[in-house]
Amino acid sequence: MKLKNKVALVTGASRGLGREIAIRLAKEGAHVIINYLNSSKEAIKLKENIESYAASCMLLRADVSNHSEVQKMFKLLLEEYGRIDILINNAGIYKDSVVWKMEESTWDTILQIDLKSVFNCTKFAVENMRKNTSGRIINISSVVGQTGEFGTSNYSAAKAGIMGFTKSVSKEVANKGITINNLSLGYIETGMLLRLPEKVQSKIKIKIPMKRWGKPSEVTSPLVFLCTEGASYITGQTININGGYYV
Repeated sequence: MKLKNKVALVTGASRGLGREIAIRLAKEGAHVIINYLNSSKEAIKLKENIESYAASCMLLRADVSNHSEVQKMFKLLLEEYGRIDILINNAGIYKDSVVWKMEESTWDTILQIDLKSVFNCTKFAVENMRKNTSGRIINISSVVGQTGEFGTSNYSAAKAGIMGFTKSVSKEVANKGITINNLSLGYIETGMLLRLPEKVQSKIKIKIPMKRWGKPSEVTSPLVFLCTEGASYITGQTININGGYYV
């Protein structure tokens, strides 16, 4: 087990890729904290699944775009475990619209959930990690933040913002033994991709040199490596996992 007894928080973990990440961390021996907001039934099922691997698991409901709720979440987490070793900033949604039709509320919602949440969780994680002079933070971004796509100005801006955030914070915390990296994902066969219309999916797949979707395991394997001591000299990086869609 590569992450035995490490304490890991995964945001937006109750379903989709977040669920796959939480399960993989548990299989590697980590104590997993499942953050969720609305999907309580899925979160409870996931907790039961994780506990079948004999890893401890904790459910924490919080809106990670809300600063005070995140502060309370970390307070509960630290009361239970005393530290945080790994933070996976996975929570995110999309709501597409061309810019001239986009409501201000749509823009604000995506930026709050997809970008501000990364700031909120990183801020409180780093406070504890600095005391322990160690920690791993992995941000989940998207190839759309690098290429841009029609109707995704809000989502693209948020995901591009994560990349800049990762670079800056990496320089702030490197001397405390903390690394922060970004996984920029292409089209992975889970979560948001599966909710796209079939016609849209077909158009996307044609543009992927590998002519297939990525598998969740092709994300969780490099993610686990970045959480280990073997990756202790890798920080501030955006690692592209996209089947050649963007190079």
